[in-house]
Amino acid sequence: MSEIVVDGEPLPFVEGQTVAAALVAAGRVAWRTTRVGRRPRGVFCGIGVCFDCLVTLDGARGQRACLVPARPGMTVTTEEGDDE
Repeated sequence: MSEIVVDGEPLPFVEGQTVAAALVAAGRVAWRTTRVGRRPRGVFCGIGVCFDCLVTLDGARGQRACLVPARPGMTVTTEEGDDE
């Protein structure tokens, strides 16, 4: 099984999973908070229409985790206080 690195910790994923699917499979249903109220966000639509699942992928901020296939060694950083 391959791994991505989420906030410095290894996280296994299955080939073909998106970053969001790997996070949910690992029990993480929220991985960012909103600026106002610090409300938790994770996957909502799952098809890239909303912006609830934003993460930083290999240094690129504001990426939709539901659209990006997980790749071995990919670095994922969760975002806090982002309302994009």
